[in-house]
Formats: sequence, C-alpha cells, structure tokens
Amino acid sequence: MELPHLGKNCSFPSCNQLDFLPFQCDGCGQTFCLQHRSRDQHTCIVEPERIPTSHASEKYSCSVPYCEKEELAQIVCHHCGLNVCLSHRLQEDHNCIKLPPKRPNVSKTSEHVQQLLAQKEIKPRTKPTNPKAIQMAAKVALMKLKGKAVGDQGIPQDERVYFNVVLPLESKKSSLPLFFSKVWTIGKIVDVIAERASLPNSNNTGAVQKLRLFHGDLGTKLPTDRQLSELMADGQLCLHNGSMLVLESVSDNVDMLKNFQAYKV
Repeated sequence: MELPHLGKNCSFPSCNQLDFLPFQCDGCGQTFCLQHRSRDQHTCIVEPERIPTSHASEKYSCSVPYCEKEELAQIVCHHCGLNVCLSHRLQEDHNCIKLPPKRPNVSKTSEHVQQLLAQKEIKPRTKPTNPKAIQMAAKVALMKLKGKAVGDQGIPQDERVYFNVVLPLESKKSSLPLFFSKVWTIGKIVDVIAERASLPNSNNTGAVQKLRLFHGDLGTKLPTDRQLSELMADGQLCLHNGSMLVLESVSDNVDMLKNFQAYKV
C-alpha cells in the first residue's frame, strides 16, 4: 500500500528542508519551513501592499490667525461656528464675535461707593459741635477702647494712641478698636489697618482707588506723610486719643469724605 506524501520541502535555495507543517507566503506563493516563513527570512521578491493613505485620520486646523495646531477631533465653537483647537476653544481665547461685552468691575470705584451710600439709610450721629466737646467725647471713648483695642505689643505704653477705626462700606466688618504708635505716619497706619482687617491694599501701586484715612467727626482726609503726633498737636484738626477714624478707598482728588455720617461704629 502506497503511503501518502506528507509535508513539503522548503523553497529557500539553501534549505530544502522537509516540513510537515509548511507555511505558504502570501506574497510570492512559495512554501517555506518555520525558519524561513517570514518575508524577510526568505527574501521575498514581492513587496507588501501599503496601506492606502485614504484611511489616514483626518485632522482639523484651527481657524485662529497664526495658530498652526491641528486636532484629530473637530472642535467647533457653538457660538460663532469656527473650527478651533483645544487652546482656543473658549470664546475669550479665539475672540469670538458672539462674546458678550464684559461688565466693568465697579466693586472698588467711587461710583459704587456712592451707590452704597445712597442705598444706606443715613441716621446722623449726635456729634460734638465744638473742639472741647470733641475732646471730651474722645476721652469717654478712650476708656472703652483701652480694654478691647488690639495692636503691636512692641509699642511702648507711652507711645500708644487708641482709635475706633470704621472700615470701608464694602468691608464685611464694620469697625476695629486699634492702637498705634504716635510716631508712625498716617501711611503706615493705613497699611497696618488693612493688614489687620484683611483688606486689599493697592496704595503702593498705580491703582486709581487707594485706601485713605479720614477724621471720623469732620470727614477730612489725613495726609499720609504726616506723623500721628504732629496731627494730634494741631488743635484745628481736633484729633485726640480715643477719636474715631474712617478708612475708605477713594481717588487721590478726594480730600473730604462725603456722607461720612453713614459710617458707624
């Protein structure tokens, strides 16, 4: 009985090995053994077909001028319809023509302060009408302030001057009892108050609105370059130990605080 022919010989010239599980090359169609089955191993004469370029992923270019980025997924602004990249997907980033105009930030403008003053019901305080009465009222307030005022503990007792400081209308707090050194300038005192009350302070910048200190009974602005002791020695200012001061954010041309009766302790 004749046995069937099993396996095939490798077509590689220097091999010709009989392989019972031969491999047929899908390029040249010849049969090879396990060792020469790949195209590189048997130096196939037929080049493999290349993947058509039509199947390559389509890319979407950004419409923003001078931007050369491309995205695999299309990103379209649903406001203006432009194709954009991830970096310019927000309306502000690609200057969207449908971007609504920004509202001016008036949180610290004098106009906003005036609006708050107009909305606030003003109940005038009973205030002294002459210098002696102002001084007497300050002495009465001083007795209360010394028990609760806070400040730099390094200030000697004989240098401490006590004030009830009314904070800006927009502040969450209404007032703070504080003491300062009489040799400090008003500018330094303003900085200390802002730090104690956690208020934003732009006095050392080019901002239009800056924190200024005003006399609580007269509404006059205290000059930032003068020492506290100098102002207290000026009898016309009626500034005493125990007086009330008002801190507010105003422009440089404001010398008198309008409607200062609205500021209450």
